[in-house]
Formats: sequence, C-alpha cells, structure tokens
Amino acid sequence: MSRNFLVIDPEEGMAVLKGLASTSRIAMLKLLHVKGPQNVNEISEILGLPQSTVSTNVAILEEAGLIRTESQKARKGNQKICYSNFDEVLVVFKDDIKALKSSGIEVAMPLGLYTSCEVTGPCGLCSVDGIIGLLDVPDTFLDPDRMKAGLIWFTRGYVEYQFPNNARLTNTQIEEIEFAMELSSEVPGTSADWPSDITLSVNGVDAATWTSPGDYGDKRGVFTPDWWKLKGSQYGKLKNWRIAGDGTYIDGLKISDVALSDLRLSEHHSIRLRIAVRENAKHPGGINIFGRGFGNYDQDIVMRLKTK
Repeated sequence: MSRNFLVIDPEEGMAVLKGLASTSRIAMLKLLHVKGPQNVNEISEILGLPQSTVSTNVAILEEAGLIRTESQKARKGNQKICYSNFDEVLVVFKDDIKALKSSGIEVAMPLGLYTSCEVTGPCGLCSVDGIIGLLDVPDTFLDPDRMKAGLIWFTRGYVEYQFPNNARLTNTQIEEIEFAMELSSEVPGTSADWPSDITLSVNGVDAATWTSPGDYGDKRGVFTPDWWKLKGSQYGKLKNWRIAGDGTYIDGLKISDVALSDLRLSEHHSIRLRIAVRENAKHPGGINIFGRGFGNYDQDIVMRLKTK
C-alpha cells in the first residue's frame, strides 16, 4: 500500500491553488487518479474537451507539480503521457513555524501529516481519544482521521513528511539541520529487548540508522492516556538526528559521513523526512512513533534549521 499526499500552506502554494481553480483541471486530475496515465488525446476524448484546452491545462497542472508528463513514441511522432503525482491534496494553515532566536527556524510536524506512506502490519494509529480506523490494516493509514494521530506503529515500511524549507524562502544559509522525535521498536505486546533498525532519510538521502533497544511497557508513559492498555507500547526514547557540515550525529555521536551538502537543501522548496524500517534491516523490529498526548515527551516531530 503506497499513497502520496501533498500538504500545502495557502501562502506558499499559490501555484497549486491555481492548478485546482478550474473545473476542467479538476476533471483531468480525477480522470488520472481513477484511470491512471492517459495521453492528451485520450483525455480530450474522454472529457469532451478540445485538445488545445487540454494541452493548456496540462501545462498549468505540470507547473503546479500536480502531474508529471513523459514523451513516448507513437505511430506518428511522439505523444505526451500524463501521470497524477498525488492521491490527496491537503490545505493546512500552518501556525507552528517559529523563529529560534535569530539563528534558526523550528517547525513542529504532527504525526498524522505524513505526505507519503507504505507500511505493513501489525500496524495502527490512535489519537488521545481512541483507535483510528482498524488495527493491523495498512489502508487505515489513509483514513482522514489520521490527522489526529498521537501514536503510529508499523512493522516494515515508512512514513514520509514534507517540511517547508523556510530558510530558502528567506534566502538564509542553513548550517545544520536537526530532527527530534520519540521512538521505540514495535513487538506484539512489549519487550525491552527487541532491537529494531530505524533509518532516517532526508530528500532521498539515507542519513543514519539508529537501533532501538526495545518496545517499552514497564510503566505507563507520562502522557499516554489511561484508556490505552498497559500491555501496549507506552513510551520511547527521545532521539536527535543532527546533520552538519562534517557528517550526521545521533544524540551528539557521529554516526555517518552524510553531510549537509549531500542533501542539496538550497535546491528544494521542501525538506522531505522519511522514517523507515527497511525490509533488509539487520534488526527489522518495527517502530512506534510517539507524538502529542503519548509517551514521555508531549511533542510532535520537530525540525530545527540552524542558519547563519
């Protein structure tokens, strides 16, 4: 199960909003979503639109990043094939972006605002009020109520988040980037001795892997709600990944040589963070991600940009 979501702030995503501001373009997006890739002639015929209209709207949608196109050989010349980039578009008014004194930016990302996911069971999500959807059903990760999630768990796969690259918007240079989150392994029930290799990737580059020692259930998490069964995962460890000019550090210890320059942050409007348990991991012990209302730290996934 793999789905892609686009999360935009209206102030930063005017091109996307323009792309959606047309009944013809909406119809084209729905067509590509339902029927899959189509060429311009097919779109024109199915929707009853002139080819010139379709071509104009394809260019607008492509500029907005809502679709991509590929040129393929046809019987006569080439044809343009159109592909939908996203399954859902979410418009969010972000009020969780704040300056860190004068030398940085901090963004707090709620657990449920992942923009892409592919997970295997056992898996699930819950909010402070209860279970979201169905347990151990990967499609539950598409449930709109995922936006309320305070705890996410899965066995293999990943969730990916799209953070705004505010340093690029303000034309400031990033010196370091940090990600902080509360994590543990995932095992049916709990076990303090259940190692799991959890890998963080940024903009498609594997930064470093941390091996979680176990899945903790010896006592209730400080913020874990009372209704959550005590035999379930209660809390994790607050981990800090820091990517600097000379490599990647976890809790201050250098783990890999992946440096800030490898991420090519200045070339991207967003910063994509992927949290994964790989199929080929030496210790594929699953993952719990704790957010607000769960665990020992009442926080979302936090990104900090240290700037000049």
